[in-house]
Amino acid sequence: MTTALVPPTTDEDELTRRRLFVYGLGSVGTGIFSTVPGLLLLYFMTDALGVPAGIAGLVVALPKAWDAVFNPLVGAASDREAVRTGRRTRLLVAGALALPAAFAAMFLSPMTGTGAAVWVTVTFVLAASAFSLFQVPYVALPAEMSSVPAVRTRIMVWRIVFLTLGILVAGGAAPLVVSAAGGGRTGYGAMGLTVGLVVAAVLLVPALGTRWVRSRPGPEPLGLVAAFRTARGNRAFFALLAAFVLQAAAVAIMLAAAPYVATYRLGGYGLTSMLFVCLVAPSAVAVPLWAKAAGRWGRLRCLTFATCGYAVGAVALFPAAGHGSGTGAVVATLALCGLLGVCYAALQVLPLALLPDTVHADKARTGQVQSGAFTGLWTAGETVGLAAGPGAYSIALAATGFVSSTLDHPVAQTATARTGILLGFSLVPALLMLLSLPALRAYGRRRAALETETTR
Repeated sequence: MTTALVPPTTDEDELTRRRLFVYGLGSVGTGIFSTVPGLLLLYFMTDALGVPAGIAGLVVALPKAWDAVFNPLVGAASDREAVRTGRRTRLLVAGALALPAAFAAMFLSPMTGTGAAVWVTVTFVLAASAFSLFQVPYVALPAEMSSVPAVRTRIMVWRIVFLTLGILVAGGAAPLVVSAAGGGRTGYGAMGLTVGLVVAAVLLVPALGTRWVRSRPGPEPLGLVAAFRTARGNRAFFALLAAFVLQAAAVAIMLAAAPYVATYRLGGYGLTSMLFVCLVAPSAVAVPLWAKAAGRWGRLRCLTFATCGYAVGAVALFPAAGHGSGTGAVVATLALCGLLGVCYAALQVLPLALLPDTVHADKARTGQVQSGAFTGLWTAGETVGLAAGPGAYSIALAATGFVSSTLDHPVAQTATARTGILLGFSLVPALLMLLSLPALRAYGRRRAALETETTR
């Protein structure tokens, strides 16, 4: 009697639309978790829990710093699981079950002030750890779903479309749920519970539905130290990662600034959802267009163009949002966010489309396919960028005299504080985008050798 085995993956034959849908659906959940804390957690602490801006920034940054250490450990564990079972399912399921509860708890603090800062820190660490359990093996799967770069780009298009949907739902709906539930601690608590239920639903489907993917990291997984040593020689990977981290930090700062700009520059917290929708909604249309453009002009060239476009648009936000809370300023700011959203789509899909190429190139160089190790490093870097954004923004708020408050005791901000709020929404993200260009150029210098190795 023989035991039925899951067939090994091929390329287009295995990638039915149903399987692409099941895999992509997980990005709705990862998009939600990547977005809501970055968009609302800092503001939640400073303007609902009364946590001083400097302390709130540390609360946002420290759990992410833990992720930078934890993610590579998860990557190594994921590779070990793949060797033992041929799949990465166990970690995916563990993360899918733990993340929703921890996420909801983040916004259910029974305290204000210092006690609230401790509560949010602990629950955020738990949520970030659970997210790593899902995210690291999830990002590793495309490199094992196909060995063909064009097919992996197709996988990324599906993933980024769903990621955009998750980001859009999170950024557009979460502030509305807060307002509909009365704002303050009650409103944020209701939002946390609602979003947690959505996250549970969309993560469990791919966690269980991607069992068909056969993970083949090699005859023996490298240990964590050995994986780092091996990865160190992949210069193309680290150049791409450096650019991605800087760009993630730029976007994270802008997201953290959005509720402050809406409240203190444009006339009302309710505009947070509109700012976010204008920034993200164009991605739903732009992602497939960027994929087609990349096929014609090259992924790296399109990524460089989008990076420059985002920097120019961010600079233009400084005068647009700085003209007060009149209709003209609001319309101009929303329009510029829409243009930034087109560039943002490329910043999401193209680096992730290039990432599996560096993994396969490393196999040609070392004989080992360490998908989990590389994606662990990648997600750790992304985490650092996402943490550095709100952390740096909170420091800027504190330095410019921003005063924290609660819903019952609002505080008027000084002109200096209001200028600091605007800088984080415009000129600082633009500068970070420009700083990522040398890293992209360094990746480009190694591209010919990389493409040669991936086609051997």
